[in-house]
Amino acid sequence: MSYLVDQYGYYGEFGGAYVPEILHKCVEDLQKEYLKVIESEAFQSEYRALLRDYVGRPSPLYYASRLSEKYGAKIYLKREDLNHTGAHKINNTVGQILIARHMGKKRIIAETGAGQHGVATATVCALMNMECVVYMGATDVKRQHINVEKMKMLGATVVPVESGNKTLKDATNEAIRDWCCHPADTFYIIGSTVGPHPYPDMVARLQSVISEEIKWQLQEKIGRDYPDYLMACVGGGSNAGGTIYHYIDDERVKIVLSEAGGLGVETGKTAATIALGKVGILHGAKSYVIQSEDGQIEEPYSISAGLDYPGIGPMHANMAAKARATVLSVNDDEAIAAAYELTRLEGIIPALESAHALGALPKMQFKPEDIVVLTVSGRGDKDIETYLNYYKK
Repeated sequence: MSYLVDQYGYYGEFGGAYVPEILHKCVEDLQKEYLKVIESEAFQSEYRALLRDYVGRPSPLYYASRLSEKYGAKIYLKREDLNHTGAHKINNTVGQILIARHMGKKRIIAETGAGQHGVATATVCALMNMECVVYMGATDVKRQHINVEKMKMLGATVVPVESGNKTLKDATNEAIRDWCCHPADTFYIIGSTVGPHPYPDMVARLQSVISEEIKWQLQEKIGRDYPDYLMACVGGGSNAGGTIYHYIDDERVKIVLSEAGGLGVETGKTAATIALGKVGILHGAKSYVIQSEDGQIEEPYSISAGLDYPGIGPMHANMAAKARATVLSVNDDEAIAAAYELTRLEGIIPALESAHALGALPKMQFKPEDIVVLTVSGRGDKDIETYLNYYKK
């Protein structure tokens, strides 16, 4: 049994492609083309060159000695925060825009929460001279205004979304509406392992460069190519998908994912999908969704704009259902404390999303010989005001 996607686009019972009829051909065309493109020599040559020379890969695997001493294990940080644009998101957008160009698409749309995927999409659109429209919840536009200005500077049109909770779910809704209106010339670059098949698999494959590097970097550093634990934050699940991709079927490796507890799972102000979700359809895929008794999607809450989502990628839903991954809820205050701790112990200011992965460390029981790899998915520049304002309350 594999935890990777099957030939029908499912991870166990999760996944699939539930899309409006008008998008059926777009999604079907992508299903037919994406593997052929990704596995082609021409794509791999251009993609790898851009990752190396433009993104700045490989990203370092850093031994965090003071963090290791505190938590009683050997903790290595996978430094995706050091990529061009400041997060893992660029790995995916570089790959998807090459696929879009191959398919003859001229116009790119995207959704964004924390703004990192929006910036990464606007960046590659500038690089490839393509029109770019980014949908972003109005709440997130305010709390991530630096990223909004970056997108505009890169030439993207940023559309604030005023519906619903004005966050990531609502931005995704609007992006899908746009796609329905412009199916012929538009390519939707989804930023996470969500959406209809093949997006969860495509994004995970493009992010799998993370675990590919972890393997040879560990071999160099400790003489074996696998850790005892892999840890990452999970909203939709792209950095987590990339972190675990080459280890997902290796049972020697324990997988620990952190979701956004918000003010607490029991408070109703949370984005802890695995803890609270029920099986449903959201944005074209079957997964766990936070929903009311009559199936209405509940508004999520997290201090982190990138984790403020009422669903989760089908890959992660399946791993949780089959107990392949341990999923922990990390509340706002725990994430903030973890961010300050990493900053003071290692001189690294993490993104709020990454701080949720770090916030799981106090909940773990490690042995001194355990090798732990934790992905720092992004840097904290965009969140400085939130960090500072949190302690002004």
